[in-house]
Amino acid sequence: MHLVREISENLFWVGADDRRLELFENVFPIPRGVSYNSYLLLDKKTVLFDTVDKSVSAVFYENLSFLLKNRSLDYVVINHVEPDHCANLAELVLRYPGVKIVGNAKTADMLKQFNNFEASNYNFESGFLEVKEGDFLETGKHKFTFVMAPMVHWPEVMVSYDTTEKILFSADAFGTFGALSGHIFADELNFETEWLNDARRYYTNIVGKYGNQVQALLAKAAALDIKLVCPLHGPVWRKNFGWYLEKYQRWSAYVPEDDAVLIVYGSIYGNTENAANILAALLAEKGVRNIRLFNVSKTHPSEIVAEAFRCSHLIFAAATYNAGVFCNMETVLEHLKAHNIQNRTVAIIENGSWAPQAGEIMAKFFQTIPKINMIERKITINSSLKQNQRSELELLAGDIYASMPKTVIPAHDVKTAPIQNEPFFKLSYGLFLLTVRDGEKDNGCIINTAVQLTDVPKRITFSVIRKNYTNDILKKTGVFNISILKQSTPFDVFKRFGFSSGRDVEKFANCPKKTRSANGLIYAPEHGNAFISGKVISVTDYDTHTLYIADITESCVIDNAPSMTYQYYFDHVKPKPPITGEKKVGWVCRVCGWIHEGEELPEDIICPLCKHGASDFEKLP
Repeated sequence: MHLVREISENLFWVGADDRRLELFENVFPIPRGVSYNSYLLLDKKTVLFDTVDKSVSAVFYENLSFLLKNRSLDYVVINHVEPDHCANLAELVLRYPGVKIVGNAKTADMLKQFNNFEASNYNFESGFLEVKEGDFLETGKHKFTFVMAPMVHWPEVMVSYDTTEKILFSADAFGTFGALSGHIFADELNFETEWLNDARRYYTNIVGKYGNQVQALLAKAAALDIKLVCPLHGPVWRKNFGWYLEKYQRWSAYVPEDDAVLIVYGSIYGNTENAANILAALLAEKGVRNIRLFNVSKTHPSEIVAEAFRCSHLIFAAATYNAGVFCNMETVLEHLKAHNIQNRTVAIIENGSWAPQAGEIMAKFFQTIPKINMIERKITINSSLKQNQRSELELLAGDIYASMPKTVIPAHDVKTAPIQNEPFFKLSYGLFLLTVRDGEKDNGCIINTAVQLTDVPKRITFSVIRKNYTNDILKKTGVFNISILKQSTPFDVFKRFGFSSGRDVEKFANCPKKTRSANGLIYAPEHGNAFISGKVISVTDYDTHTLYIADITESCVIDNAPSMTYQYYFDHVKPKPPITGEKKVGWVCRVCGWIHEGEELPEDIICPLCKHGASDFEKLP
């Protein structure tokens, strides 16, 4: 029975999941399985993008047969020759003998190494269509071009781009471990919470060594208008791709994803493990909140490599073993070097009963890795940690903490007290209209934080609610306008841009005149006294908001009317609760004025107008 999914008009996913495989490439554990993605386009000419692993070929051919029905297969584009994507190509040409294989010069050589085309009576020399960088293939309505991506992660790799529907067939780039279970789109999944670890582990272990080559591909892709990304493993991206792209930018540049501490230990009888645990506790006491510990004897190296790409600080604690480093730790270190880890701060703890050697060997090892900041203090344990050595660990914890960005106040300096909402409304917030554009679609939302960060160059910082559609677009495009709203701005503007989502409504539908700045985005001359255009240079996600830093590309004063502040909005713009003969019992939303009637306010209440939670409600007087 077939299992296909429609991606866009006439483009279908015809791949398959494999949950039986224990080790990907016979190396990496995949407890959640893996997907093998193949895509079929039913245009005037039919085009297949890559095939699948032989283990799931039966399902693949059922899917292909179901969609093609009585049509022939005209082209199969090979973006990547690795056997999990085209080892059954010889069978494909046997079933569809008239098909032309599309690939580059390196593709041709490698295909003949993996496939016996003679047994399929297929004339490879006449059936192979060689393409080069920038060549085009027209299939009817669609027109494809090809971008070479050598060593991402084999030398023959290329990606294909549909110029008609703006779809990138990205080979192994942007792939991930994990079976899809029918959900082929990333936005159908809890990707950030349930898939990111597998995505990171896939990238770091499969492609991580080739960061420079990935950066080169990302630079080429930046010139393309991409609406959909179709990788060979994992889900298809049609929304919020900018968030995932930012991860790839960091991973491929070997920039730590988080200011975090990874402690990796190799312990024989538990004494080195004890030191690692104490160090973790000392760091936690200093205010470090992102700490992970791994036992090299229980955790697969691929997990540790992935965490090392995420974390800024790496601590290695190992016993001396056969006058060297504990064997499992040695394996982990070699994996890290093989995957090109760099730009990290490293500290070392060694253990040894009569001739400690592990620390010196590990220190020399990291001298061979570029851009490693070694913490000079090294802890040596003789068999077991003694009470008088705790102070040494405290000093090491201090060195590690001192080398970290001070984004947190040390825990022992923090005094807790009741937190009230009212003080936040006394801050001198403004109210602004943030506008963006995705292709032909304009969108915008109300924000209340936008401040100048530097004067030379002109630079601002602002934040946006993470779940906002505007935030998704801004992460993708990096270009925006901020209109500084006037006190005369009517409540309808706040209602339109603050209490509804651009996913559901066209926010500019009732705007007869759309005034645009030099960057092509709308600004609000009727309700704004000035506007600022910018390009994002830094993006950081926090709990509920995304923080942006941006360079200014244009700014202009429209008039000298006073600016809208949060306080003015609450006092003069936001609707007041209606006055009736009978006093209502209930709660009013401070932001938009909506009233919830009832003595008790549900803890999980969400305002149906502005989507704010219980903390933004106050009891009616």
